[in-house]
Amino acid sequence: MTKTTVSLDLIEKTSADALIKHGAAPWIAAEVAKAVRKAEATGNLICGLYYLESYCTQLASGRVNGTVDPVVSKPKPASVLVDAKLGFAQPAFAKGLSTALETAHDMGTASFAVAHSHTCTSLGYFTEQIADAGLIGLGFTNASAVVSPPGGNKAVLGTNPMALSVPAKQGGLAFQFDQSTSAIALGKITMAAAAGEDIPLGWAVDEHGTPTTDPKAALKGSLVSTGGYKGWGFGLMVEVLAAALTGSVNSLDVKGLKLPDGPPHDLGQFYFLVDPTTFAGDAFYDRLARVSDAVAEQEGARLPGSQRVLPSEVSIDATLWENTQKLAQA
Repeated sequence: MTKTTVSLDLIEKTSADALIKHGAAPWIAAEVAKAVRKAEATGNLICGLYYLESYCTQLASGRVNGTVDPVVSKPKPASVLVDAKLGFAQPAFAKGLSTALETAHDMGTASFAVAHSHTCTSLGYFTEQIADAGLIGLGFTNASAVVSPPGGNKAVLGTNPMALSVPAKQGGLAFQFDQSTSAIALGKITMAAAAGEDIPLGWAVDEHGTPTTDPKAALKGSLVSTGGYKGWGFGLMVEVLAAALTGSVNSLDVKGLKLPDGPPHDLGQFYFLVDPTTFAGDAFYDRLARVSDAVAEQEGARLPGSQRVLPSEVSIDATLWENTQKLAQA
């Protein structure tokens, strides 16, 4: 695989140009491009340029609305709702974030729902913005059904990720995690299938419910939950919060997220914002430091997402970058 080095500034600009070329309003394209940039900067390749062609194709087909203005409302004093109106999740989140932050600072906590949106891809991108504002951010979203229940062979849940971002006392991020409740992200299976590589046992089952190392058999079958019944329980929790609570679609009723056309995703995301000093004041940071110090004193160990320094440029697949440039010139 030939690699090429590209600046993150250029990745963001080219991504925005591609989205605009395919029908997105400039401000909406800018919000989505920021998320693509962050994904590439953090090595989250599945949510970066790898996803851009799908965004553009679905803009052209009308599967996602690239011009709609999200609508922000407050159903209750500590609750913020954004109706994405079948548009992108990134601009919908951006439209409601200031209201959600203000509400959480005033009330101590806030629930923040984004309803009827396109896939948000990386949840940590959103919860980190909450932590950057000094609040704990907890996020949930669902996706098209690819995960079968333990002992089953038919998909019921999506990969249904959840993310937690915790602020540092002096500002910025103390740590965060962003993980699917499935054993692996579906993109890892599709990438293995495209490369002709086996997958580890424990990632998926075939159409008969038998564990498999063949990614093509896995794509005909289903993924499994991480940790068996425990992961399945977390997946169900995410489904309730992201789909039922927001009034968005169940994982069972979403067609493949990267299919070029078809019904809009109509997915939901749910975020819970917490002022970390509401109950214990600065004792929160003392307890956080106790854990952080215990991890840091162990050589080779660190809290997830901590001590991260983002680069100004990244090395990416040359063919992927060539295709990205073509999308921007279409």
